[in-house]
Amino acid sequence: MTSPVMRAAVVTAPGRVELVHIPVPSTGVGQVRVRLEGCGVCASNLAPWAGPDWMRFPTAPGALGHEGWGIVDEVGEGVDAIRIGQRVATLSHNSYAEFDVAEQSAVVPLPDALARAPFPGEPLGCAMNIFLRSEILPGQTVCIIGIGFLGALLTRLASEAGARVIAISRRDSSLALARRFGATETIRMDEHFHIIDTVNALTGGHLCERVIEAVGKQWPLDLAGELTAERGRLILAGYHQDGPRQVNMQLWNWRGLDVVNAHERDPTSYADGTARAVDAVVAGRFDPSPLYTHDFPLDRLGEALDMTRDHPEGFVKALIRLS
Repeated sequence: MTSPVMRAAVVTAPGRVELVHIPVPSTGVGQVRVRLEGCGVCASNLAPWAGPDWMRFPTAPGALGHEGWGIVDEVGEGVDAIRIGQRVATLSHNSYAEFDVAEQSAVVPLPDALARAPFPGEPLGCAMNIFLRSEILPGQTVCIIGIGFLGALLTRLASEAGARVIAISRRDSSLALARRFGATETIRMDEHFHIIDTVNALTGGHLCERVIEAVGKQWPLDLAGELTAERGRLILAGYHQDGPRQVNMQLWNWRGLDVVNAHERDPTSYADGTARAVDAVVAGRFDPSPLYTHDFPLDRLGEALDMTRDHPEGFVKALIRLS
């Protein structure tokens, strides 16, 4: 009998992707197999896509894709919490493909209320975990630097929590998105000292109790420290993947800042955050659907990655649609 095959994307060189046909993977003990409906495209893919010295090609089939969702179609021995036919978000890592296999603990069930809605669980769970670690309270002023997918969600969560949100971003469409998601004030990310002066004026010289840096570059990190109030909390949500950073330790020290690296690496925390995101969307705390601005089939993954890199006006997040 011929084994069933699936399509999967392989990055063969910097900026080059090909589709291959390979056997559909089977489950092991404690694993589930998901027939994927789609996968979000993450900015963390961009460094491997560019081909730095540490990157090795070709990638494994489906590799880099880690924001999948779909239908469980096979369960391995010992799986007792997930059933065949159940719709789930996956926290697996080869989801630029038609099927992926994950540990039972790395899939999060999606309720009927989310039927047919795309659900890239990993970034939604990241937003919930960052919000939790930010410890935002009613009446605080929260500055969010960088309004993309993550920044917009955090704007909504912070404003819903009763905070006053100042959003800083460089594009008109991003600033409009921040206002739509609850920002009280928006500032164009153009000139360092102008931004500091503006935030000073908006806060009566007190600056911001919470600052979330959601860009992942040196200048936004510098700016974040300058905008954080004494004894405030600076939260690193941006993905810093292009080498070492310098920080103004004198400033951080003098102001007594709490600095939180909000990137989780514990698989349980990822799953918990994704489950909280499911609950939040069902409850209407936020609606991520306006943020899914571009859809691509699997054979156009390269275009999706290029668009994620280039960020044309109006772009927020790309999804790869598999069914």
